[in-house]
Parts: sequence; C-alpha cells; structure tokens
Amino acid sequence: MRMPIPGTVARGELYADPAYYFGKDENGNFVKTIPLSITLRMLKRGQERYNIYCAPCHGRTGDGRGIVVQRGYLPPPSFHQDYMRAYPDGQIYDVINRGIRNMPAYGYMIPVEDRWAIVAYFRALLRAQNATSNDIPEAFRDKIN
Repeated sequence: MRMPIPGTVARGELYADPAYYFGKDENGNFVKTIPLSITLRMLKRGQERYNIYCAPCHGRTGDGRGIVVQRGYLPPPSFHQDYMRAYPDGQIYDVINRGIRNMPAYGYMIPVEDRWAIVAYFRALLRAQNATSNDIPEAFRDKIN
C-alpha cells in the first residue's frame, strides 16, 4: 500500500511493447498487422473466444445479428462492410480492449494473447465471407462446381 519507488515498475506491469499490449506503434498509430505469428492453434483459440465474447452480439458470421439482438439489443454493425475491412488490426484490438459506443471494454476479461487471437479469427471471418476464386488453392479449383 506504499507509494512505489520512483523509476520502478510493478511486477507484471511493464508494457515495453506497445504494438503487442496496445495495438499501437511508438507514435500512437494503430499497427497494420498482428504482432504475432498466426497459427492454426491461434485461429482456433480466436474462434473459441469470439464465440464466447463476440458472437452473442455480432453473430457467428459477424453479420451483427447475434442472439442478444434478437432479444431487443441494438444491433452492432456488420463486419462485412468496406470500412470495417479497412480497419488496421491494431484498431480491432483496441476496440476489443477498450470498447466502442455500446460495446463494453473486454480488456479486463480477455488476456492480451486472446485478444490478438480474436483479431486473427475476425480476419478469417472477413476472408471467408468475402472469398473469391483466387482464395482457393489452384489444385482444388477444378473440383469446385
């Protein structure tokens, strides 16, 4: 309960990498891409966390028609709009962390790595809902009707 000694940092509170902890670079701009390597395990974790924290409002496909909207809550915007697709990854992370408009902040509930996993899954949702034939590996294109 004492005042900290000047120049010291409490254990667990050294946020030396602003891109990782805040989704921003040294100048305070949102980072364009996730500062972690994206793996299948990370995407699955992101899907799991998305389904728990995001899908109730945003829907499983990101269309903004989650179960709480069906119960009278204001619908959030669909992720499948041009302006949402243009968001840098750091901005999506920031919205998860601090909230926006009617969306509460989830930073205190969702660990940093899980927030980035949700961002990765968000990107996968966008790609899946807006896929083109170029997204299909060439070896499989002739097998699609």
